[in-house]
Amino acid sequence: MSAEEKAEINEKKVDDEKPTLTVFGPETEFDGVLEFSDDLIITGKFNGRIKASGNLEIAKDSICNVEKISAKSIVISGSVTGNLEAGERVEICNGGSVLGDIVTARLRIENNVDFNGQITMLDKEPEENLFASSSAEYKQAMVLRTDIIE
Repeated sequence: MSAEEKAEINEKKVDDEKPTLTVFGPETEFDGVLEFSDDLIITGKFNGRIKASGNLEIAKDSICNVEKISAKSIVISGSVTGNLEAGERVEICNGGSVLGDIVTARLRIENNVDFNGQITMLDKEPEENLFASSSAEYKQAMVLRTDIIE
C-alpha cells in the first residue's frame, strides 16, 4: 500500500468521526420529543422535550418551550422556557433568555442575559475506577465538597 493510499484511509477515518450537524431552519416549528446523538442547531420554534448525547445550540430569535433539555452541551442565544441539563456545559450568550433551572458542570453567562431559575453545579466524576478501589477509598471519593473541612 502506498503512502498516498494510507493517507487517504486515515483522512477518511477522521471524516467518519466528525459528528453530523443538523439545522432546524427559521421556518421550522417542531412539537414533540426529539432525540439525537450528533449536533443540532435550532433557529425556529420548538415545543416539547429534547434528549441528546450531542451538542445543542438555540440560535438568536429562536423560541423553545420545553419540559426539559438534556444534552452534552447547550449554547443559548435565543429564548428557552424550561429546565436545562448538560453534562459538560451551558452557555447563555448576549441577548439570550432562560426561564428555568440549570444543571451542569460548567456555566457561562454573558452580559445582557435574562435568566430566572436555579443553578446546580455538577462535580466531575472521579478519574479512578471506583470498583477497583478499596471500600475506604470509595467512601473518600464519594465525600461531597461541602463535607470537607479545611
